[in-house]
Amino acid sequence: MSDGIAWIGEHHHTSPSAVPGMLGGISLTLARGVETDEFLINLGADLDELAARTPCRELRAPAGQPGQPSPQFNRAMYGTCGGWTYVLEEWGMATWATGYQGKVESMLPCEGEEILCLTANRFSPPAMIIHAPEACAFRADFGTDTGQGSALDAALSAAGAVFPSMPEASEAEVVAYFEEYGERLPELVFDAVGAYTGVAIDQEVVKAGDLPGVLIAPA
Repeated sequence: MSDGIAWIGEHHHTSPSAVPGMLGGISLTLARGVETDEFLINLGADLDELAARTPCRELRAPAGQPGQPSPQFNRAMYGTCGGWTYVLEEWGMATWATGYQGKVESMLPCEGEEILCLTANRFSPPAMIIHAPEACAFRADFGTDTGQGSALDAALSAAGAVFPSMPEASEAEVVAYFEEYGERLPELVFDAVGAYTGVAIDQEVVKAGDLPGVLIAPA
């Protein structure tokens, strides 16, 4: 198994490629305290599709009815590790992030659950962390922490994923730091989240599309 999830961040700036599975520009959602199928259903997954456990590489969007356009669906690949459910998406955002921010009831965090989402935000940069350790969620752009003094914030700092900002640093120092280390920022963020959660996801399995997948309509 690949060590951790830093590899997802390494390919953050890579355009989604023609591999059978996923590699570039992946958004990651992690959840614990909720059953895997229940979480995916809350995201909009189809019950029959979940039951089929079809490898992601074999998913095909259904055709529309005659005279009607085909519905838009995005692929999501999923698995479990150490009590966490993970959901991988390559369409530019994370479905949970768009649903939560749009106040979709099924995607609002609940007591007893923890959700940690790294959404690429390709359509509205920058990339963002959303952490809901209970029913309340906290946000942070890549390069910052949530400001909660949490174990996640400590992991982000330890990985070097919290960059200097004004007014603690001068504008020139901030710009220079981003120019030198900005390209590696997504890798550092994913490395920190891997350290915090203990989640490891095999890069080759994801790239091949061997994990089960579902088709989800945008929230």
